[in-house]
Amino acid sequence: MRTEKAVGSVAYATAPEDNPSDKHGTVQDMMDMWRVGRDQELNVSDCRYILRVAYTEMINGLQRNFRFLSVLGFSAVLMCTWEAVLFSGPLTIKTRAPTSGGQYHWVSEFAPRSCQKPLSYITGWVCVLGWHTGIAGCSYTVANMLVGVIAINYPDSYTYEPWHVTLLVIAVAVVALMFNTFLAQKLPLIEGVILIVHCFGFFGILIPLWVLSPSVAPSEVFGSIEDRGDWGSNGLSCLVGLVGPIYALIGPDSAVHMSEEIQDASRVLPQGMIWTLILNGATGFVMIVTYAFCVGNIDEVLESQTGFPFIQVFLNSTGSVKAATGMTVVIMVMQFCAAISNVATTSRQVYAFARDQGLPFSGILCQISPTFTVPLNALFLSLIIVSLLSLINIGSSVAFNAIMSLGTAALLSSYIISISCVRLRRWRNQPLPPARWSMGKFTPVIDSISILVLMVIFVFSFFPVTRHVTAQSMNWSIVIFSGVTLFAMAYYHAYARKVYRGPVVRVRLVE
Repeated sequence: MRTEKAVGSVAYATAPEDNPSDKHGTVQDMMDMWRVGRDQELNVSDCRYILRVAYTEMINGLQRNFRFLSVLGFSAVLMCTWEAVLFSGPLTIKTRAPTSGGQYHWVSEFAPRSCQKPLSYITGWVCVLGWHTGIAGCSYTVANMLVGVIAINYPDSYTYEPWHVTLLVIAVAVVALMFNTFLAQKLPLIEGVILIVHCFGFFGILIPLWVLSPSVAPSEVFGSIEDRGDWGSNGLSCLVGLVGPIYALIGPDSAVHMSEEIQDASRVLPQGMIWTLILNGATGFVMIVTYAFCVGNIDEVLESQTGFPFIQVFLNSTGSVKAATGMTVVIMVMQFCAAISNVATTSRQVYAFARDQGLPFSGILCQISPTFTVPLNALFLSLIIVSLLSLINIGSSVAFNAIMSLGTAALLSSYIISISCVRLRRWRNQPLPPARWSMGKFTPVIDSISILVLMVIFVFSFFPVTRHVTAQSMNWSIVIFSGVTLFAMAYYHAYARKVYRGPVVRVRLVE
């Protein structure tokens, strides 16, 4: 039932294709888990023996509820691209090692031997940071949209206070945590339903803007650039503004951290990610072009008391507070759903990293609740971190930009490191595990271009929104990112290097 595929001087185990049974994994899933050393229930050393003697027990032991549509819904809704372009303005390695660890696992397995441990350790920390800021970012936008809706409905009686948003952020995070606890087993079904709302909601926003907004000359949309940050250069202004579009497209790797719950993960996972980018990229492009035609007076919408310019654009386009409220609520609901997906992703990332002794109190954080079958302690840690991040809003009026930049920079750094490790391995003609999906002969070129583009965006993600920086307009994400990285390095040298070995030590190769 098993074959071996030689790659260089090493033979990697592969498994035959099969049909997944209902809510269980496939033979390939088991083979993938066996290869990365995460077969804890079956204490045997020969995978051929597993497939021959314990086939039924093996399949029944793999509870994998996510399928293609639920994976597509999970990652598409988490990214919320067409929604994100309104308020904000590396695929092949996923099929080789589909585990909840994601980037830090790939770095541990594919990085040069001399730096596998520290490099994968730092990657794990920046991933944990990036996904926690993702929860904070989603919760923050939901909270601010709610405040904006209140502002346009009660313009004379409501007075905005920063702590209002902070409390709402914590409330949204708490509800998202409850979804991931009490409804954890229904999450695949929920994600599939939300995907439908995501698609139909797109037209619910797009059509009113097309029909009701005043027309603008195409030359104003495609032929002019507004240097709102006073950078003195249109090119530099565009580079600084990359954070918004990248934030809207970041996060397709979210499904990777759910891979141990996905049927036939090494095939379904990359396909789901590709279709996510196609779906969200297409709808995001259409929405941002539409928004550019409808924005009207930029100064007016930027100074709106709603907190988000797009709410003022909705109000100007429809001329109705109720219509603008309804359109905003659609986006607000989708962002809340994105928060649910972010919480699920983050908890699995924390769980996986703690499972490898990568975090303080790892023994507690890697525990699975027998009642809810989720990493409950990891979920509560996420709530604490998001609550602390929400306090930034009280002291800074540009908190959202800082959180958005922080999450973007953290995840981009993990992409850069993991893709670079694989690219270096290819350049040295070193073996890689067989992949069920790849970009073929274009892979090395795409990897190289990806690294260069990601490095440029990574640098500009730390830039402030304006050239003339004050304490209020400063992008403080660089401080948080540097602080977390320095703490991780200090903790590694003081303690973690003694216990953290990295996922590579469990990877099994067939000589």
